[in-house]
Parts: sequence; C-alpha cells; structure tokens
Amino acid sequence: MMWIGLCAGFAMGVLVGFFGGGGSILTVPLLVYVFGLPAPNAIASSLAIVALVSLSGALHYARAGLVDLRVALLFGGAGMVGAYAGGHIGASLDGRLLLMLFAVMMGSTAWMMWRSKGRTAASTARASRVRLAAHGLGVGAVAGLVGAGGGFLIVPALTLWAGLPIRAAIGTSLVIIVLNSAAGFAGYAGRVTVPYELVAGVSAIAVLGSFVGVGLARRIEPGSLRKSFAGFVAVMAIVILGQEFRQWIQALEEALPHSIPQAVFAIAMLGVGLLLGRTARLSPSEPTDDDVSQGAGI
Repeated sequence: MMWIGLCAGFAMGVLVGFFGGGGSILTVPLLVYVFGLPAPNAIASSLAIVALVSLSGALHYARAGLVDLRVALLFGGAGMVGAYAGGHIGASLDGRLLLMLFAVMMGSTAWMMWRSKGRTAASTARASRVRLAAHGLGVGAVAGLVGAGGGFLIVPALTLWAGLPIRAAIGTSLVIIVLNSAAGFAGYAGRVTVPYELVAGVSAIAVLGSFVGVGLARRIEPGSLRKSFAGFVAVMAIVILGQEFRQWIQALEEALPHSIPQAVFAIAMLGVGLLLGRTARLSPSEPTDDDVSQGAGI
C-alpha cells in the first residue's frame, strides 16, 4: 500500500505540473482509500499537500514568465475568502456527503475538460474585475469545501475570461491554487487532526512529480492529453460514487430489518382500511321508510 501511495503521490505531482491542477483528484481518494484517513482529515491534508506542490510548480512557471500576478491576486484573493468559508463549513459536514460532493465535482471537471477542445486559444476580451473576482469566490468556496484546488475550474476561466494563453493560464492557476488551498486548510485547521508526517512525505514525492509535469507541459500539446485525463477523472468519480453508494446500501440493509415489522404492519393496516372502504361503497344501502311506502303503493 505504501508503494501505491508513493506512485499516486508522484502521479499527482505530474498532473499539477502539467495541467495546472488536478492534484486533489488523486490526493483525496489516496488519503481515504489507501492511507485510511476519515474524509474531513483527508480533505484538510489534501489542501496542505496541493498547496505545497502547486507552489513548487508555480515557481517553475514564474521563472519562465508565465504567471500573471495581477490576475492571480484578484482571482485568488477572492478565492481565499470562499475557500476559508468552504473549509470552515466542510469540517462540520458528514464525511460521506463530502466524498459524494467531491465525486460530483470530479464528474463536472471531466465534462469541462472533455468540452475544452478548441478553447485553449487566448480570448481577446478581458473580463471585468468584478466578474473575475466573483468567479474566484465561487471556485474558492468549492475548493475549500471538498478539498480541491480547483485548477480545472480556474484554467478555463483564465483562458476564456481573463484572456490568458493556455500556458500562462496554467502557471497563474498554480498561484491561485496555492492561495485557495492555504485558505481552505486554514478553515479546517484546529477542527480536524492532520497527520503532518504523512503530508510531508506525500508532498515531497509529489514535488518531484511536478518537475516531470512541467517538463512535459513544455514538450507535449496539452489538448491531446486533456481528453484522456478527462476520461480518467470520470472513472475516478464513478469509483468513488460506487464505493459510497455500496456503503450506503450496506447501512440501509443493516437498519432495514428493525423497521420491517413496523412497515409491514402499517402497510397491512392501510390495505385493510382501503378494503373496508371499498366494501362499504359497494354494499347496498338499507331501505328507508319512503322506499317501503312507495313499494307498497306500487
């Protein structure tokens, strides 16, 4: 299991360096299903790991001049407010609900990535500050709530609304993810237990992967891999939903025997009531005095 965890951590770093996001897509399931952390603890740990790995990737892109700090601070500043609120709320929610929300967000991410073909060119229109900040606030709230940095929500927004080229959008998104993840982690801090040794170990191996991801991003056209990764994200979402649905069915089966007698009794009483009512409607009415007198006259 440790080798699986290390490989998944390395792959997470590659995704962050290449796509400008996607680390939490692997990190949360890794921490929950491989290392056995409860969902809130895994989400808080994921936010810390994604922040550290994204910072490493952002430094690489910044050296190449592929980070727009104005956009990053505007989008990320609003996102920090949303991420802190989302993390604060998420720490008190049921772990199963959080994982279901996370899976739904993964499915949405896969759909956005699949439809992003041909949308990687820079937009000529520049988004207003208010619109960009509003989008950052929403993405930040989702990031803090479900432990996702939001990279696959941020990159399309930066290319379509902020008019950034795809590689500059990836570099800028990494800075925003650092801000969002740090704020989301602050929302969880003190409310859940974070295994810092595990966070440090996964982060270290993921940072190595981010170096590989940045190198690949310079050599490979992202569009050809984006659809493949969209399919991978969709499969991961289905796996998580299936896992949580199976556990829900098991819990229902355990609780159902206790309620079967009451349910059968209630259904039986309802059936008897309906049968009596139908019988009463179909039975002939008793003759009245007027009916008797009229019959005698005839």
